[in-house]
Amino acid sequence: MNKLILAAGALILAAAPAFAHVTLDKGEAPVGSTYKAVFRVPHGCEGLATNVVRVRIPEGVIAVKPMPKPGWTLEKIKGKYAKTYDYHGTPTGEGMQEIVWKGGNLGDDEYDEFILRGYITPDLAVGSTLYFPVVQECGADKAERWIEIPAEGQTSDDLELPAPGVKLIEKTGGH
Repeated sequence: MNKLILAAGALILAAAPAFAHVTLDKGEAPVGSTYKAVFRVPHGCEGLATNVVRVRIPEGVIAVKPMPKPGWTLEKIKGKYAKTYDYHGTPTGEGMQEIVWKGGNLGDDEYDEFILRGYITPDLAVGSTLYFPVVQECGADKAERWIEIPAEGQTSDDLELPAPGVKLIEKTGGH
């Protein structure tokens, strides 16, 4: 019985690092559709509270709108896209490139979610994974940089600080 309890404990501990990463609520998103990205931030940085969350918007995600959070200030950093995209008949060549929530206080022993929505253009490849690099700042000199993107042949599990990603799937049905 004790061996069974120890084995179960070892499994829980082995799985624990996966929960320490910033992740996306949904693992899949259809191309050519609006996607609600819910970034789950499970803790602060090594005992310090998180007070800034920066999300880099990947190329091919346009018409981004962040959800305001009480107690946090929003900063929307705009710029030119690498190309012009068609957004419901309107040529779109610039928009949000980074969303920053700052000034809040997410304790190291607390959990929160940061939300934005954007349009995943049909230019992106079905079957690929789209990564949203996130930097979590805690105090003046601590940060967790969830920015690593797997190289060919790697998965996010191979990385220490993987960027949250969403697998792109084919759009089905209506809109």
